[in-house]
Amino acid sequence: MGWVMMSERDLNRIEVLAQIDDGWLSVQNGANMLDVTKRQMFRLLKTYRTDGAAAIRHKARGKTPNNQIHKAKRDYAMALVKELYPDFGPTLAVEMLAEHHGFKVSRETLRKWMQEDGIWLSRKQRRTFHQPRLRRECFGELIQIDGSDHRWFEDRGDPCTLLVFIDDATSTLMELRFVKSESTFSYFDALERYLLRHGRPIAFYSDKHSVFRVARPNQHMTGMTQFGLALAELNVEIICANSSQAKGRVERANRTLQDRLVKELRLAGISNMEDGNAFLAGFTERYNGKFAKAPAKPDNLHRALNIEPDRLAEVFCLRDKR
Repeated sequence: MGWVMMSERDLNRIEVLAQIDDGWLSVQNGANMLDVTKRQMFRLLKTYRTDGAAAIRHKARGKTPNNQIHKAKRDYAMALVKELYPDFGPTLAVEMLAEHHGFKVSRETLRKWMQEDGIWLSRKQRRTFHQPRLRRECFGELIQIDGSDHRWFEDRGDPCTLLVFIDDATSTLMELRFVKSESTFSYFDALERYLLRHGRPIAFYSDKHSVFRVARPNQHMTGMTQFGLALAELNVEIICANSSQAKGRVERANRTLQDRLVKELRLAGISNMEDGNAFLAGFTERYNGKFAKAPAKPDNLHRALNIEPDRLAEVFCLRDKR
């Protein structure tokens, strides 16, 4: 006689069946304990009495699962990932395999394959980040803004800056714009597009870039930048964060964009800011469909403009006090 391997579930069944067979337990109580029907309990009891305890073992034990993916399919998927998407994460790689190659596999299965082949690190192996603060409750209550300098077109074009406006309550991308660099007028242009599309939010949340904050105000300066003066006229508050962790929502969005957007631009063959800005509308819609969250409260706190839209040019200009 050799050893018979059994799971804890099988051993538990045998224990209950033995108590029923010895008269210590009723069939109905045994069925309740095993979470099976009374009819199934009688079948198990008959098998136990006829063929013994070893027959209770699950019949599929030791056999190949019916839903196991064939090794050839795994090899095909990993060959595509290694050749075309070697720096893609599992989530984006799954989307690309389904969209461009008609190959459907779950994200967790692909993640496991990529880890086994050494092209993806588990969460424990990756760096952890600062605990994010609580979100604002309403859409339009606080909009985080930042500029991300990066080689967005890789070696196909010059490096540039992506201006990112993201709603704090929902992580919705509100405005994306490729510009040459972070400057007052590049932010004015992006802000005008934002206001005409969404209205005035309660406040913007930024870093301490010179566009948003005067480093050393003196008696000849108001202490407000040109961007701050424009927002004051529009009755929109500007808050400058003391650390990058404080505006973690937009910082994490930047990291996601530097991964996902760069690769989508590569696949689309885009190599300049003009084509990139035309591409951003469709990308933003897809991004928000995947990553945007519902706010804690349903209110939209965006307000209508307090001036005529054609007068925005008078607000977004350089001013000098004499």
